[in-house]
Parts: sequence; C-alpha cells; structure tokens
Amino acid sequence: MKPLHTTCGADLAVLADIHAASFAEPWSASALGELLASPGAFGFGGDDGFTLARVVADEAEILTLAVRPERRRCGIGAALVHAAAEHALRLQARRIFLEVAIGNAAARQLYAGIGFGEVGRRAAYYGIAANKREDALILRSNLPLSPLGKKPVAG
Repeated sequence: MKPLHTTCGADLAVLADIHAASFAEPWSASALGELLASPGAFGFGGDDGFTLARVVADEAEILTLAVRPERRRCGIGAALVHAAAEHALRLQARRIFLEVAIGNAAARQLYAGIGFGEVGRRAAYYGIAANKREDALILRSNLPLSPLGKKPVAG
C-alpha cells in the first residue's frame, strides 16, 4: 500500500468514490482532504481501497477504511490495517482503535482476525438507511499487532 500524502483534487475524488461505494453516509473529497491535512493524520491506499488514521500521543485511531465492494475479501483491508498500524507504531503509538458497525460481520471478522477486541459501544452511531441507525463497536489492539491475531490484554 502506498502512503497518501496528496490533497490533489483528482486523487481525493477517487477516495471519495471508494468511500461512497462503501458507506451509506460517505465523506466528500473535501472532507477527506481536510482530514488528511490535519495534524497527526496519515493514510495508505491504492486503486481499490484506502485507510485514513491519526496518532495523538501514544494512541492511534483508524478513522475510515474503505475497499471497493468488488475487491473485498482479497486481503486489501487487512493490508491497509497493517500498513496503518505499522506507521502508527513508528509514530510511537502503543494502541490502535477503530469503530465498526455492529452489523458489518465481514469487517468485524477481519478485525477480530487481526487481534482487535471490543472495548466499548456507541449507540446509534452509523446511519445505515433512511431513518435507521446502528450501533458502533469500539475496537482496540495493542501495537505492534500480534502476528497471531491475539486479543489485547486489558489496560
């Protein structure tokens, strides 16, 4: 996965297109550009998917991860999570967090296989259809990620 250093409009439009294919409430190209330009933010991606994350102090957060629907279950999502986690570790992060819709079984399976464990929940966080909301699970893993996908110890 290549680092996303650009805020070029054409590149951001591709990211927004991937995000729109992945989420009911997609982020615009300008919102993605602002996020990528914010302090501590970074991203990785390619033609089929991307992730944006940030590090604050010793904690990292994956802000979004999107893979084109036709390219899912090909290892792209896992590669993006690993790229973000490795970069966060280089920036001195010790833990990494993310949020996932409770009904997104495929993403939950991906994150569990990498070693993320549930540490909280946000009620009605995601819009999944008109007038329908879904809880988000807050997941965490220690850094570096366990090569065996072990869940983090409490703390």
